[in-house]
Amino acid sequence: MNNQTYGVTPPISLTDPTSKDKELNDLLIKELKVRGSYESEAATLKRVEVLTTLQKLTEDFVYEVSLRKNMTQGMAKDAGGKIFTFGSYRLGVYGPSSDIDALVVVPRHVTREDFFTVFEKILRGRPELEEINSVKEAFVPIIKLEFAGISIDLLFAKLDIPRVPHDLTLDDKNLLKNIDEKDMRALNGTRVTDEILRLVPKPTVFKNALRFIKMWAQQRAVYANVYGFPGGVAWAMLVARICQLYPNAVSAVILEKFFQIYSQWNWPQPVLLKQIEDGPLQVRVWNPRLYAMDRQHRMPVITPAYPSMCATHNITNSTQKIIMNEFNRGVEIIGEIFTGQKVWSHLLERHSFFHQYKFYLCVVAATKSNAEEHLKYSGMVESKLRLLVQKLEQVDGVELAHPYVKSFENAYYCKSDEEMSSIVNAYGTLQGDEIASHFSTPKERKMEESEVEVNLTKLYIGLKLNLIRDGEKKLDIQYPCSDFFSICKNWPEFNPAIHFIQIKNVKLYDLSADVYIEGEQRPVKVSKRKRSLTKDEGKKRPRSIESIASKS
Repeated sequence: MNNQTYGVTPPISLTDPTSKDKELNDLLIKELKVRGSYESEAATLKRVEVLTTLQKLTEDFVYEVSLRKNMTQGMAKDAGGKIFTFGSYRLGVYGPSSDIDALVVVPRHVTREDFFTVFEKILRGRPELEEINSVKEAFVPIIKLEFAGISIDLLFAKLDIPRVPHDLTLDDKNLLKNIDEKDMRALNGTRVTDEILRLVPKPTVFKNALRFIKMWAQQRAVYANVYGFPGGVAWAMLVARICQLYPNAVSAVILEKFFQIYSQWNWPQPVLLKQIEDGPLQVRVWNPRLYAMDRQHRMPVITPAYPSMCATHNITNSTQKIIMNEFNRGVEIIGEIFTGQKVWSHLLERHSFFHQYKFYLCVVAATKSNAEEHLKYSGMVESKLRLLVQKLEQVDGVELAHPYVKSFENAYYCKSDEEMSSIVNAYGTLQGDEIASHFSTPKERKMEESEVEVNLTKLYIGLKLNLIRDGEKKLDIQYPCSDFFSICKNWPEFNPAIHFIQIKNVKLYDLSADVYIEGEQRPVKVSKRKRSLTKDEGKKRPRSIESIASKS
């Protein structure tokens, strides 16, 4: 029995699992295996080999830069360099299709510019490299690559030390001195992941419970930090806190308590894995008593590594309601799992987002250029979507603005601006599907000289409306849409000649076919029998939603 106290309060229960708990836990592991959550040993070994190669390349990179900066061969060799991992790989909850989040840590004389020139050149020279894309201007600068069949996100951090030895760890807060914000953000991923693992009583119990919660959150479409839902780190911390409160429980019981506790949590009381620490830097640490912005966080989940931050600051009024509905659904189903009426797969049933609303807004980002140019633009639009959600929440008649957690992408070849407009204007609808079927795509063939490539991304927001107001049934969303257009057009790289933004109202039965997965039945419109209107009803204006469609 584990009697040690973890976290900011004593445990709720130290009870050991019953035979029934263990039986349910075995069924849980079986369900995870059936759904392909675990990777084969051979595939895991391949990841280790790839990371070993990247470690060698990191040392070669630091060595080459050191020589260029007039160091002796001995000093250059001694300068070191080290690869750290974080995210799902470091937490041990990765699956067959998971990428690897990795961090290249270097000594003070190696710069970020060196990373994007010298190191990128080294990577490009490797036979294992299949794809590479550098994003220097990202919030956290990154090199994305496909290397030996594995997707890897490589971050960079420079420490203010002369050498980075093999045995270096990142838990010393003093390592954060004299580094810039981008380096600190890059280091934070590894520091937070390591701290989470240190703060849970039984790592295996935590990992299996987290595997299930990640799968559940993805199936229920509540997993996406950028759109206003918890991301991977936040879900990991939420699970870790339950593990602290029930240190002897098996994963099945952790899941039961997860839904019970968070469905009743007194938000915005924060979820903490340990007390918030002070440190040696003049940096902001999450503190709602000091900072008004921190007081606005609706469901704060606080990172355990200094400097502590809120991992869920993007959650809006609507997304909080959606998350709470999912917690309540979880309580109901898991209760039936524990009484034998239901099984784990019931909890993992796919969401019904594209069935549950009468009206949807479709946000379309289009680029009259190649996929690489479009990726930058569409990424910016996606990152601003939650601001549109927040503005829609303030409109009279909007009860809920529910963002979908994934984007949909397509590319077509057009021979004229008219052809391009016809696709862009109808994109995201059934009519758009029909129009697009007449155009070729980059997957089918190469572009001809007389053609232009248009890349498109569509994002959906489901609207729950209450339109009975002053005897009228009408919704005016012009202001939030116009405001959103302004935000997108103020992007420093916005070029009206190639970048386009649209918002259109799409009814449930007019949604694009590709939002439904294979085997999923799309909603069928049931025709209502017409009845004669009463005298008063005939005077009322029809229910409508003002469609906004704007190009720039």
